Amino acid sequence: MNTKRILVADDELHMIRVVKLFLERAGYKVDTASNGQEALDSILLDPPDVLLTDINMPRMTGQQLCMELQKQLPERKFPIFVMTSMTERENRDWTQAIPNTALLEKPVSMRVLIADLARRFAPAAGGEGDG
Repeated sequence: MNTKRILVADDELHMIRVVKLFLERAGYKVDTASNGQEALDSILLDPPDVLLTDINMPRMTGQQLCMELQKQLPERKFPIFVMTSMTERENRDWTQAIPNTALLEKPVSMRVLIADLARRFAPAAGGEGDG
């Protein structure tokens, strides 16, 4: 079985540890980045199957990271989950404007996240094309 690789970008070490632990227990390979620039460099070198990013980070915010990915990888296939405790309308608006991007409110439920990932990676019945 092909192990899916998830890149977790967050400047809070505690958050990275918790998310990494849960995702690895669920069978995913997890790479980490402590800021948006580090995440961008990693993605351009070797795109993950999923990006899980915080918004407030040094050097490059999660929003800047998503905008840069949209610019540099317009054909991006991997989903982006943006984790935030800020639920202001402005974050909902920009995440909705970027294809294949979803907002996850903190505290993130690991059970819900893992269930969502399992659904996304389930073999498509009827062979959906790349739409």
